[in-house]
Amino acid sequence: FTSSIEITSVTATVTDKDGHLVHDLPQDVFEVYEDGARQTITQFTRDRVPIGLGVLLDVSDSMYGRRIHDAQAAVERFLFELLDPADEFFLLTFNHAPRPLTGWTRTQQDVQRALGGIRPSGGTAIYDAIADALPLIARRNRQRAALLVISDGADTASNTTLRDIRSLLLRSDAFVYAIAIDSPDRSPINTRVNPQALREITNESGGRTEVVQTSGDLAEATARIAEELNSQYLLGFTSARSAADGRYHSLRVKVTTGEYRVRARNGYVATPVSRPPE
Repeated sequence: FTSSIEITSVTATVTDKDGHLVHDLPQDVFEVYEDGARQTITQFTRDRVPIGLGVLLDVSDSMYGRRIHDAQAAVERFLFELLDPADEFFLLTFNHAPRPLTGWTRTQQDVQRALGGIRPSGGTAIYDAIADALPLIARRNRQRAALLVISDGADTASNTTLRDIRSLLLRSDAFVYAIAIDSPDRSPINTRVNPQALREITNESGGRTEVVQTSGDLAEATARIAEELNSQYLLGFTSARSAADGRYHSLRVKVTTGEYRVRARNGYVATPVSRPPE
């Protein structure tokens, strides 16, 4: 996927009618449409492509105790047992304000040290955390990109709005995943998580939101997301549009055979690619 010609790349997840991942389809069953016009797929792989991943972990008051311990264990297993050694990631926590705990790393000790120093407190600023993470994602060294948000509360502290986040994501090729801990038990601390607001963020990016009832379910939820990240397709095409025009362009990826469902980003704003000086 390295070329002197600007290629628009799209990451796609394919599932069958029962929701099982499908990762052995050939290129000729895929079609990509931009603004309703079919594009010629010039690059394609179903091999696993390394990923740059940001983990955004809620450390507000309501995550105190077992929840934060379960989250710490699930994140460490997710990064170092379920993903690939070629992947790279960063860890960012958020309560009433986001706080990056690591830069891009592949070192387990960096993550263990960062996770071990967490002390939950304060409110919940999910949207601010995503807004702060996107510039880091843009500076990654891996082809694919994703964010994973883990939270048990609704956004109560962000200056950034849901509308702002949806706009910012149109300028990013990152999949966004969220795991919402939505306990049926009432909590006196903070506001119950809003899965629908998270879905409005994740679904348009090509990702999705998992809803679990307890923090003990985080290990299984992160395992399902890891399996998906390990089973995606990467498609590329040269757009018929005139360069980076700053406008919104819709995207649709479809599979022409079988009863398959494809998830990919719904569209993007064509912005110039920033290249390092020669």
